[in-house]
Amino acid sequence: MPALIELTDFSKTYNSGEVQVHAVKNVSIKIEPGEFVAIMGASGSGKSTMMNTLGCLDRPTGGKFHFDGVDVMGLNRDELADLRNKKIGFVFQGFNLLARSTALENIELPMLYMRPSIPGSEQVERATKALGKVGLAERGDHRPSQLSGGQQQRVAIARALVNEPRLLLADEPTGNLDTQTSIEIMGVFQELNRAGMTIVMVTHELDIARFCKRNVVMRDGRIVNDNPVVDPFDATTQLQKLRAEQAAVNLAP
Repeated sequence: MPALIELTDFSKTYNSGEVQVHAVKNVSIKIEPGEFVAIMGASGSGKSTMMNTLGCLDRPTGGKFHFDGVDVMGLNRDELADLRNKKIGFVFQGFNLLARSTALENIELPMLYMRPSIPGSEQVERATKALGKVGLAERGDHRPSQLSGGQQQRVAIARALVNEPRLLLADEPTGNLDTQTSIEIMGVFQELNRAGMTIVMVTHELDIARFCKRNVVMRDGRIVNDNPVVDPFDATTQLQKLRAEQAAVNLAP
């Protein structure tokens, strides 16, 4: 099976006035179907540029980029938009839900841009199915203000899944969440990955990266470390440990 993502000698340079900023420098990486990868690095390391490129939101200024066998460099703007909508799901730190829309209505949004169009009854069916995948089947009529932060992120994940993408991109998905909720969200990602979903996540949190199967570390626009995670954290086990620690604290005199 060919790689889902293949970047070869990928470079990205931005022009800031008379100064050229080399955000990424000659990076080559392959991501196979079914992987769960964390991209890590300090501010300015190039990880956000990498994420924008993998999501087809930005083009390399040098090198080659193939996504699911397609030469991305040869696509026009409309073709890139179609690829993003059909094959890539996005999850962000800030949820980005419409406040006046229900969970189901928020999840249906990506389907409005599908070509050919999807019948309304099928949109509801697919949105309901996606909501069930993240454990919120009974919350479809709730608005964001009626949901906790963790529930809102689950809705955002369901929205990213509704078009059945080949790749799920998550940008600091636990950045606004407490420890327990963060572990629960990583549990959702692990369940999706076990079902075959390819996930690439940007995070600066070492503990969160331990839930992934592979960690890619960037520094100054280059990959400086790319290794499988030895003995990844399991969300269920980590939740049990956290609850035991909390109970011990509560029982302490």
